[in-house]
Amino acid sequence: MTGTTTTTTAATTQYYRFKPWNIGRFLIWSLFAIVLIVSPLLFKSSLALTMLSQMGYLIIICLSYNILLGQGGMLSFGHAVYVGLGSFLAIHVMNMGDKGGLQIPLVAIPLVGGLAGMFFAILLGFVTTKKSGTTFAMITLGIGELVASMALMFPSFFGGEGGITTNRVYGPSFFGFNFGPQIQVYYLIAAYCFVCTALMYAFTGTPLGRMLNAVRDNPERVEFIGYNTQRVRYFAFIIAGFFAGIGGGLASINFEIVNAADSLSAIRSGGYLLFTFLGGAVFFFGPIIGAVLLVFASILLSELSKAWQLYFGLVFVFMVMFAPGGIASLVMMNLRVAKFGKFNRFWLLYVALAVALVPVVVGAAALIEMIYHIQLNSALGPKLNYFGVAIDTSAAASWLGAAAILAVGLAALEVARRRFVRVWGQAQEEIEAEIKRREAA
Repeated sequence: MTGTTTTTTAATTQYYRFKPWNIGRFLIWSLFAIVLIVSPLLFKSSLALTMLSQMGYLIIICLSYNILLGQGGMLSFGHAVYVGLGSFLAIHVMNMGDKGGLQIPLVAIPLVGGLAGMFFAILLGFVTTKKSGTTFAMITLGIGELVASMALMFPSFFGGEGGITTNRVYGPSFFGFNFGPQIQVYYLIAAYCFVCTALMYAFTGTPLGRMLNAVRDNPERVEFIGYNTQRVRYFAFIIAGFFAGIGGGLASINFEIVNAADSLSAIRSGGYLLFTFLGGAVFFFGPIIGAVLLVFASILLSELSKAWQLYFGLVFVFMVMFAPGGIASLVMMNLRVAKFGKFNRFWLLYVALAVALVPVVVGAAALIEMIYHIQLNSALGPKLNYFGVAIDTSAAASWLGAAAILAVGLAALEVARRRFVRVWGQAQEEIEAEIKRREAA
């Protein structure tokens, strides 16, 4: 350690550093590495290992998407193109190695996917980044649909509807790892996840990353001082394509199969957008939360209900209406309140909101499940198994009961919400007053 402990005292904030290291940042990254290493030791089931593996490469993909959305303000509807094409190139190289052709070690296959994603980002991004805003979004949607349609026209490369399969166990082992067991694949994904996350975080502090923020916030001013906004967007698009391709390459290794219908579709691109937004595109760690939610939704919630996409659509709508900054913004706002020592007054209010939310969820879910059952499962009879409770969808009492529970819950939630908003507003005013007092001191 080369320096001494210094305390930089500002008007409102104190930073504790061991030069040249930032202690807080070092602890956070160490904690992130520990979580990646320890998680499969705590959750040992095959399902948990599968979920952790998916979280690893989805974190890379969602963070790469956030380079466009959060940092650059570019709403892309075609991010799955670069993930999917990276997956296809990676799986073809793996098959070449398996057949005795080009022998690229499996640990380098994600880089093959990354280079493929970067290549197509260079090719297609030159067109898409010429425009911004709504036009950019429409062009990415069109290119995404174009590539997805073309996939069915070239079955020799994309494998048609069945896709392309591979065997990840080929060639000599890598320091004793042949990547047959899932745990070895997980640690490969975790290593790439940590390195890629660190690189993407470092990108936010580069001149290009800073300029990308400026292009998002005020493109006219950026052009006025002499920068080419299209070139900034283009470079950022290429970097995002590279990391998206790495995520696609890791997905190929994890599943040993890739098909165009799943990996290149607009639905997949929409999923990246939805969960990056839900996690919080404003903050760097928001897409990490979104990736975790995406795995839980696609694996666990889909097992509970066939209407799981409808539920997430509703959650997305409410998040856009009441918390457009996503879950990360909610976390940071509460940390701000806690930092000024005012969080104690919110414990009971959060409990009240949670209690009021239970009947809302129960009543709304019962109505949705009954409607879903009538529309799609009527051949199975009028009885519906709702979390262990038999509901007769042909009885009026079932509908009235569910509607009554929902109404009671909404009334209680509104009372709790109004109380929360009032106390929250008072706390924010006190915090602002405290900040002004410190600045004046």
